[in-house]
Amino acid sequence: MKISYGKHSIDKSDIKAVLEALKSPYLTQGPKVLEFEKALASYCGVNYAVVVSNGTTALHLAYLAAGLKKGDEVITTPNTFVATSNMLIALGVKPVFCDIRLDTYNIDESKIEKLITKKTKAIVPVDFAGHPAEIEKIKKIARKLKLLVIEDAAPALGAIHHGRKIGNIADLTTFSFHAVKTITTGEGGAILTNNRKFYEALLLLRSHGITKDKSGFNVMTELGFNYRLTELQAALGFSQLKRIEKFIEKRHQVVGWYEKSFKNQKNIFLPEVLSGNRSAWHIYVIRTKNKKDRMPLYNFLRENGIGVNFHYVPVHSHPYYHKLGFSKVNLPNTIEYKETAITLPLHVELTPKDIKYISQKIEDFFNK
Repeated sequence: MKISYGKHSIDKSDIKAVLEALKSPYLTQGPKVLEFEKALASYCGVNYAVVVSNGTTALHLAYLAAGLKKGDEVITTPNTFVATSNMLIALGVKPVFCDIRLDTYNIDESKIEKLITKKTKAIVPVDFAGHPAEIEKIKKIARKLKLLVIEDAAPALGAIHHGRKIGNIADLTTFSFHAVKTITTGEGGAILTNNRKFYEALLLLRSHGITKDKSGFNVMTELGFNYRLTELQAALGFSQLKRIEKFIEKRHQVVGWYEKSFKNQKNIFLPEVLSGNRSAWHIYVIRTKNKKDRMPLYNFLRENGIGVNFHYVPVHSHPYYHKLGFSKVNLPNTIEYKETAITLPLHVELTPKDIKYISQKIEDFFNK
């Protein structure tokens, strides 16, 4: 038996949408991109959406639009994919890592304020595994100190925080449409905002910093990039977005199967969802109660065809970040998480039989 940890879902309607785009007069810079942007903004209840080539470029443009620059500091989480802080480093901005909670594995909002200095310009929470960070509480901290909140919601499209869709709370919110995310465009990403100034900056920066002057000529007014999404990808994204609630419903169903199968399993911690939140359930992470069990369990499951994974190696512990001077950062909850966490398969193609097999193998391991 072979079970992958993540898998995209493409149906006939997706293929039809992409073929129509392929046959259209535009392969890039056409109407499908705008159609997808409007649909995203409408779904999240936000004024503006700008789609880009991937989730990393979404972060880069969000940071640029926010005016972050060399010498600034930004408070963020170490429990994320490296892109979150890499794009800060690329701008000469120093990421200041805040420890995480041990229930949602998101940034611990109670520890943010003590890390703020005169150089702090923004807070960048990440919605780990699709579960919203405590974004409202984080916004209150930010507003009090006149900081921006830029939410890395790469895995959280469709998540809800106290009645509001993620994408409509932070000053800027970024999403990813990588193949293992809730919806996919292959690669792709987006930035959402209610701020017109940010929106206009994002549009300019996405396409080389070029705009039309009063005479209708294309002129470059800022140093921008080619971070555009193609018409083919936008067509796929627009088609996938129509089924997002079905995707999320199925992911919740799979999580329900896991919870039922693990109800008598005493050797692991299961992920939690805080009251008032709907997780998008991008991934499903368990933790071994004994850290000595983590790698043997991981290897045992891999040997039995189960595509378990790790999310994530804490950013500050990567060799590159050690070279930048982050090796002595003290984040005890993050280390506790790192030493016990295993990502189990979670995608819409999973069946009750798959989950039964996975849970049985975990039971077999601990019975040994």
